[in-house]
Amino acid sequence: MPQFTYRPSRASHNSRHPFMRWLLKGHVKEMEGPYEQEEEHPSHPWWQVMCLTGVDYFSTLGYQPGIAFLAAGALSPIATLVLVLLTLFGALPMYKRVAEQSPYGDGSISMLENLLPWWQGKLFVLTLIGFAATGFIITITLSAADATAHIIENPYAPHAFHGQEVAITLVLIALLGAVFLKGFGEAIGIAVGIVVVYILLNLIVLFTGFMALLRNPAEIGDWTSALFRSYPNPLMMVAAAMLVFPRLALGLSGFETGVVVMPLVKGDPTDTHEQPAGRIRNTRKLLTTAALIMSFLLICSSIITTTLIPPEEFRAPSGDSPAGGAYGRALAYLAHHQLGSAFGTVYDLSTIMILWFAGSSAMAGLLNIVPRYLPRYGMAPEWTRATRPLVLIYTAVCFLVTWMFRADVEAQAGAYATGVLALMTSATIAVLLFTRRIGDRTAAMWFSVVTVVFVFTLVVNIWDQPGGLQIALIFIGSIVATSLISRAWRTTELRVDTFKIDERALQFLEDVAREGEIRIIANKKQAGDASEYRLKEREQCEYNHIPDDEPILFLEVTVCDASEFTDVMDIQGVEIRDSDERFRVLRAEASTVPNAIAAFAMYLRDRYGKPPHIYFSWSETNPLVAVFRYVLLGEGDTAPVTHEVLRQAEPDPKRRPFLHVGGG
Repeated sequence: MPQFTYRPSRASHNSRHPFMRWLLKGHVKEMEGPYEQEEEHPSHPWWQVMCLTGVDYFSTLGYQPGIAFLAAGALSPIATLVLVLLTLFGALPMYKRVAEQSPYGDGSISMLENLLPWWQGKLFVLTLIGFAATGFIITITLSAADATAHIIENPYAPHAFHGQEVAITLVLIALLGAVFLKGFGEAIGIAVGIVVVYILLNLIVLFTGFMALLRNPAEIGDWTSALFRSYPNPLMMVAAAMLVFPRLALGLSGFETGVVVMPLVKGDPTDTHEQPAGRIRNTRKLLTTAALIMSFLLICSSIITTTLIPPEEFRAPSGDSPAGGAYGRALAYLAHHQLGSAFGTVYDLSTIMILWFAGSSAMAGLLNIVPRYLPRYGMAPEWTRATRPLVLIYTAVCFLVTWMFRADVEAQAGAYATGVLALMTSATIAVLLFTRRIGDRTAAMWFSVVTVVFVFTLVVNIWDQPGGLQIALIFIGSIVATSLISRAWRTTELRVDTFKIDERALQFLEDVAREGEIRIIANKKQAGDASEYRLKEREQCEYNHIPDDEPILFLEVTVCDASEFTDVMDIQGVEIRDSDERFRVLRAEASTVPNAIAAFAMYLRDRYGKPPHIYFSWSETNPLVAVFRYVLLGEGDTAPVTHEVLRQAEPDPKRRPFLHVGGG
C-alpha cells in the first residue's frame, strides 16, 4: 500500500528572536508510536553502556549503606541480603523480559501502553510518567545533596561551607542544567572512566574494611550480639528485614535506565529493526552484570559499615545537633578513617563525580519521556520536543524540591523510593500480563509472586513514608492537569500527516483529479449499500447544486482509537455497484473524523494543486453533546469542526479547501 507523508508548512525559526531560535533548537525526532523507527545511534559494546547506566545505579553506594543502617540498625546486612535476592530473582528476570519486548528504549511504560489501549491506557501512562518524574527529579536532587555532604564533610573543605548545604546543592543542580543547555553529547566515554575509578576505589575501601575485621574479629562478635539481642531467631530477622526492605529500595534504581539506553547497545551484524536479537542478548548481559556487581558491593558495604562504624556516627541532623560523620556517606567515612585524608579526598572526588553524573542520567531520562509520549498524545505543546525549555523547567522543579527538603538526603529517600517502586511495580504488572497473554504459565506464576512482593513493598513504603506519595501525587496531578489542558488546546490541529492509500483509492483520486474538480461527500456509513450512496448523492446535489456530470467520491472515516492524537490515516478504495450505477468510496480509519477529513483535504490540495470541495450534511446532535463526543469519541458535529481545523491550518481563505454544508 503506497504511503504518503504530508507536512504542513510551519513558521521558520528564522522569524523568531535569536534567543527563541537558540531555545527551541534541536527538536527531538517526532515519534509515531512507542516502537517508532529509531534514529541512527552510535552503538557501543554492552559493558560500556553498562557504565552509562552505572552512574545512576552504582552511585547509590554513596548513600545506600547509611540509609540502610538508619532503617534497620544491626539488621542492615540481613535487610540488604533481602534486597539482593529480590534484585537477582525478581527485578533482573523481569527487566530481561522488558528488554525483549521493548528493544528501542521505551521501557516498561510502553508495554503497558500496548496492553491497555484507549483512554484508560493513556491515563495510566500519565500516572506512570508522574511516578517516573518523581523518581528522576528526586534522583537529581538527592544525588546532588549527597554530593554536597561529601564536599562539606571533607577535611579540606572550607569551614564556610558548613550550613550552606542548600546553596551548594543548588549550584550543583544549576551546573547540571547548564551542561544540558549547552548540549549534552555522548557521555559513555566519560561514564566509563568515572565508573571504573569509582568501583576500584570502593573495592579498595571494602578490602581494607574486611582486613580490619580479620585483625579485630571482636567487631563481628559485637555486631552478632546486638543482632540476636534484638531478634532472637532467624525467622524474626527475615520478617523484620522484609518490613524495612521498602526503605532500602534505593538500591533497585538503574534497571529502568538500563532498558532506556538499549538503542546505544551494539548488537550483531545480522540484527534488523524487527529482530534485534543481538542487542537484546547484549542488554541482558548488561543488566545481569550490573546486578551482580551491585549486589556484591551492597552486601560487602553493608557488612563493613555496620560493624566498623559506631552507631552514633549515622545519626541524622536534629535541631542544633549536627549530623554524624557517616550520615549519607558511610563508605566515605571509612575511606577517611581507614586510609587517611588524602585517599579519602580522592574517594570523595570520585563519589561527587558519579553522584553528579547520576543526575545527568536522570535528566536524560526525563528528556526522553516527555517527547516520547506527551506530544504524541497531544498532551504537551510542540515546543516540548525541544530539549532546552524542558531543561529549564526541570531545573526549576529541582530547585523547588531541594528548597523544600533542605538538601536532606534522608528526607528525600521516601519520595525517591516511591517513584522507583511505582515504576518497578508497573513493570512487574506489565510482564505478568504479557506472560499470561502468551500462555507461559510457569513464568506467570513466578511473576505473580514478584508482583505481590513489589505491590507489598510499595504499599508499605507509602504507609511508612507518606511524604513520598504526596510528592508523587503533586507531579501526577500537575502532569494530568497540564496534559488535559494541552489536549483541549491542540484538539483542532490537523493531527494526521501520513496517509496510507491503497491502489484502488489512489486510482479513484487520479481519475477525479484528471477529469476536473475534486468533489468529495463526507458520509457516515450505515448499510453501505448502493441505495445509501444514491440517496446521499441526490441530497447533496440538490442542496449544494453539484453539476450532474461531475465525478463524485464518498469519504467515510471510522474512528479506530479516539484517545490517540496523531496517527496514520489508512484509506481503502471500495466500489459499490447496482445495475448500471457505481459509487466510488474511500473508507478510512483515523483517531478523529473532522481532523482526518481536514488533513486529507489539505493533502489533496497540495498533491493535485487545487483545493478540493468537501460536502457535509447538517448534524441534528445537541451542540454540547457534539463537543463531548468529539473530545472523547473523535466524532460529533463534523462540518463546523472541520472548518475550524482548516481555518487554523491555512490562514489564507483563497487557498483553503472548500466546504459545503446542506441537507440533514
